[in-house]
Amino acid sequence: MQKLLHNKVITFAILASIIATIYWVAIASDRYVSTAQIIIQRTDLASSQSFDFSSLLGASSGTNRSEQLLMREYLLSIDILKKLDKALHIRAHYSDPRWDRLSRLQKQDISIEEFHQYYLSRVSIELDEYSGLLVIKAQAFDPQTAQAITNFLVHEGEDHMNQLAHDLAQNQVSFLETQVTEMYQQAQQARQAVLDFQNEKGLISPEATAENISAIIGSLQGQKAELETERQALEAYLVPSHPNVTKITQQIAAIDKQIEQEKAKLTAPDGNTLNLTVEEFQRLQLQAGFAQDLYKSALLALEKGRVEATRTIQKVSVIQTPTLPEYPLEPRRLYNATVFILLTFMLAGVIQLLTAIVKDHKD
Repeated sequence: MQKLLHNKVITFAILASIIATIYWVAIASDRYVSTAQIIIQRTDLASSQSFDFSSLLGASSGTNRSEQLLMREYLLSIDILKKLDKALHIRAHYSDPRWDRLSRLQKQDISIEEFHQYYLSRVSIELDEYSGLLVIKAQAFDPQTAQAITNFLVHEGEDHMNQLAHDLAQNQVSFLETQVTEMYQQAQQARQAVLDFQNEKGLISPEATAENISAIIGSLQGQKAELETERQALEAYLVPSHPNVTKITQQIAAIDKQIEQEKAKLTAPDGNTLNLTVEEFQRLQLQAGFAQDLYKSALLALEKGRVEATRTIQKVSVIQTPTLPEYPLEPRRLYNATVFILLTFMLAGVIQLLTAIVKDHKD
């Protein structure tokens, strides 16, 4: 019994190896591989290091791994497969009955999910982590179709990445336009608040008015000092009740009263004074100036955003153009046949070993 099983296993392994060898060497259809190498680079203007409103856009230059992976996923998606089939009719090409049954697409009218799985077995896109290159490889049953598929993937990938970048830039422009409108209104409101305050107080510049009052107080204090000096000189030889001394004393008292009145305009316990008016006016001016600066920054950011929205922000640089293959690299006939034979006989050996183990346990 064991000898019979052994003979069946060996016979099966030999027959399977012969059939596989015949298929890989004589039956399997040739598949040509077209290769392209690309890299994605940003071409937007580098933003300055200073912080302003436009820095919120977060623009940078150079390559970006996430963008490479984004393009890779798009080129392997069902969306690109539909466009590819519409442009090159690859469903008909892959299901052509001229190709062997195991290599070709079984039916032309299979579901998009099954077609996508077959597409993934014929197209590979790998990211070289060291160089940042995307390596695109497409297999087809003739050289021209393989090159056409690779060429389509390169150009469609570039168009898609540019469209994504333009959509993002356009969204940023729309956002900035809204911000510019709002900041313009805020600047106008802040400026109108300054004008309303000036009209309400009847002062064009409270600071200048306060400076004038301070100058008047200084001048009065100077006059008072001169009069006090003159009174001291008179009191040296005149009695205090002398008309000249009395006159100067009255003048000094009038000046003191005037000084107090002028000071009351600047500061007073009731709070309705010029110093508070100056403080409020300066605050309104500061708000108006800040709103104006924000409006200027928003305008600059808007202009930059409009420029970036009209130019190619993502540039796909082709390092190697899609090749036109001259020799079918797939299938690897001798390699596939050799691997199949080795695996088949290894499996046969495992089956025999398990059979022997089971037999020993029974004995």
